[in-house]
Amino acid sequence: MSHYLDFEVPLKELQDQIEQTEQIGKTTEVDMSDKIAALQQKYTETAQELFSKLSPWQRVQLSRHPDRPYTLAYINSISENSFMELHGDRNVKDDKAMVGGFGLLNGRSVMFIGQQKGINTKMRQYRNFGMPNPEGYRKALRLMKLAEKFNKPIVTFIDTPGAFPGLEAEERGQGEAIARNIYEMMRLKVPVICIIIGEGASGGALGIGVGDKVVMLENTWYSVISPESCSSILWRSWEHKEKAASALKLTPQDMKGFGLVDNVIQEPIAGAHRNHDEVFQSVKSSIIGYLKELDAVLPEDRIALRIEKFNKMGVWS
Repeated sequence: MSHYLDFEVPLKELQDQIEQTEQIGKTTEVDMSDKIAALQQKYTETAQELFSKLSPWQRVQLSRHPDRPYTLAYINSISENSFMELHGDRNVKDDKAMVGGFGLLNGRSVMFIGQQKGINTKMRQYRNFGMPNPEGYRKALRLMKLAEKFNKPIVTFIDTPGAFPGLEAEERGQGEAIARNIYEMMRLKVPVICIIIGEGASGGALGIGVGDKVVMLENTWYSVISPESCSSILWRSWEHKEKAASALKLTPQDMKGFGLVDNVIQEPIAGAHRNHDEVFQSVKSSIIGYLKELDAVLPEDRIALRIEKFNKMGVWS
């Protein structure tokens, strides 16, 4: 069953009409193809109008849409089900909120790493709602070093509401683990591509977010804090989350304007949650294009450019 957000209700009504018309055609054996085509055209036009004027808060809602594909769905599609997951940080345990392993991309081995959310209540608890502990970031770093050892490119998928803020995570060195990843990713000798496919919140995103190319999908966000948390700090309430979302400038268009990301990958007309196959293909094509571009640069030059790119971020006056 598809889920629809408040502002997507017009699309739901049209989709219901399309399904009813198709059913009438089947039961009465009357040719309804013209009527269905007209409704589908109206659906496309309505979707284009709705998604062309989304507010920052609406993009945040879309990034969390329950029908939106998560990291493993992208990896399995892009690697054509050749993905071999690797487990554990060789120290504490295997963090289920962080997944990673080798997969084939057009016959080439690539290390895929990303935060994984759950598709239902039980899986969300199992995956800790996509919030890694320190061992998750240490597992990610172990896999990156493995990829570097065998000269394989790295692709990371970012989708997290933040690193896990629990006491036990802090005791095991959450801040140090993220800082270590940022430091080490800056110096990796292999191409690194980072793609924000949903929520990109705080250090939780940065822990696997340093790369030669950092790109966002069209209906995602990337910020030091979530709108709800920002609202609760500034106004002592979540009621101002929409105002906070606008003030934080967290949309892909804002991020590209500030030079914090390299590109924005367009989503299907009604969003990634309505057409998984199309968004998988767009992401796969982008990765192939970026790898071709990065392969042409010497490793030491790539590292220098990566350091320069992150050093230039931020504005001082």
